[in-house]
Amino acid sequence: MPNVRDTKRHQTRVQRLVDEMLATARALEPSGANIGELKLVTRALEELRAGFEMFAPYREVRKVSTFGSARTLENDPYFRLAEQFSRVIADAGFMVITGAGGGIMEAAQRGAGRERSFGVNIRLPFEQHANPIIHGDPKLRSFNYFFTRKLFFVLESSAVVLFPGGFGTHDEGYETLTLIQTGKCQMMPVVFLDQPRGTYWKTWQRYVEVHLLRRGMIAPEDLRLFLVTDDCGRAVEEITRFYRVYHSSRYVEEQLVVRTLTAVPAPRLAELSAEFADIITSGAIAACQPFAAERDEPRTLHLPRIAFHFDRHHYGRLRMLIDRINEV
Repeated sequence: MPNVRDTKRHQTRVQRLVDEMLATARALEPSGANIGELKLVTRALEELRAGFEMFAPYREVRKVSTFGSARTLENDPYFRLAEQFSRVIADAGFMVITGAGGGIMEAAQRGAGRERSFGVNIRLPFEQHANPIIHGDPKLRSFNYFFTRKLFFVLESSAVVLFPGGFGTHDEGYETLTLIQTGKCQMMPVVFLDQPRGTYWKTWQRYVEVHLLRRGMIAPEDLRLFLVTDDCGRAVEEITRFYRVYHSSRYVEEQLVVRTLTAVPAPRLAELSAEFADIITSGAIAACQPFAAERDEPRTLHLPRIAFHFDRHHYGRLRMLIDRINEV
């Protein structure tokens, strides 16, 4: 539990950041921004505030963002697949985030149920109205901008699952993979889920392997950042197994600190240091105590942790390291 000193330090930091935001806002007036640009900034900030407010009571609950076509009909096998997956993953303790529309979004909302799901809607002149499952729920927010909406899909998620869909689905999938590959978001499972013997995502994966991997546009280990499967149970297992030992990570004092649910034995750390020496810039992977900077996350202070100097480049290999940690 945080002590009085930690609480005061946290409050001081919060006030300083709010002051910086206010100073930035005041600086917009002489910056030359026009009325339209000022409206954009104002509206975006309000949408971010509303989103933070909605998710705040559920910060301790892991969530899965789901994507897929809004045009998928109720009698489509993919509709039933999304409903099945969302029901199973919710029963495993996760909440589900959808775009709040119809098709795959409504199916996922149906499977998880109103109490175990969020709706992150986008205002469009067509297609996108909140589905009846989440309509009127306090866990529903409508956004004017795709970029503010997208932020919450990734920021609040512990995993992403994609069902077949159009441009928007592929956009979300590639953006999530890009953020993970470049270290701009937390490492998390990304699953492309198809119906049994389906070829939608297998065809996509072949494209990635032939046109991206063979041309050297991605590294072989980048293929470890996602899973393509036509097995709903395998998709659920991919997500739950990822958090079997691994909890979370952050950078502190030039080191990557990995929090775990159980301690990793010293002999195992030596093995991992040797196996993943290619992504360690100096020293070795070692157990450590919480750093002072981590006191702003009091809920993790009790967890065991390890730290090492990660090269901040080979995130596919980092995913492989986390998978090995989960074998402990």
